[in-house]
Amino acid sequence: MFSSQKVNISVILAIYQDLRTVFRLNDISMLIGETNFQSLNKKLNYYVRMGKLQNPRKGIYAKPNFNPEELACILYTPSYISLEYVLQKAGVIFQYDTTISTVSYLSRNIEVTDHVYMFRKIKGEILVNTMGIIRQKNHINIASAERAFLDLSYLNKNYNFDNLNPLNKQLIYKLLPIYQSKTLSLRINKLLKNV
Repeated sequence: MFSSQKVNISVILAIYQDLRTVFRLNDISMLIGETNFQSLNKKLNYYVRMGKLQNPRKGIYAKPNFNPEELACILYTPSYISLEYVLQKAGVIFQYDTTISTVSYLSRNIEVTDHVYMFRKIKGEILVNTMGIIRQKNHINIASAERAFLDLSYLNKNYNFDNLNPLNKQLIYKLLPIYQSKTLSLRINKLLKNV
């Protein structure tokens, strides 16, 4: 077997053995120890043509049937999944929407392989504070329901929530100082008064 074939097999094998389903070019480079990005890019594009990998965005490669939540966290970094997407799963809002809402350093809506990703801009010091954000094994960063509630309250002052009972009030008050907003504090106190 030629050495280039060994490298090609190890590239695809390393990708498929990894827990992640979405990778940047530099993630794959570190995974296999390849420093020649041009050569690695050619190999990865070969696997895209063969149908063994997908290329949902420039510089991003994914296994077939990749996790769309993982892609949301890689499209723009730093970012984490939050807002309506998390609150819908937690039962705080009832309206069903398949859009994956994410907090990041910019505002943008993107459609990639039948999924819509909504990015909402938030202040840098809030974005980089990791309190209330869960980092899962597959590199998905997702807000707790309480953090998502505060993010949405901060970004949308007039949002009407359907059910605040699933939220932990103590955790909300513990996370509230992250936002450094008296207006938000007053609104949260008013919202949680009858819960």
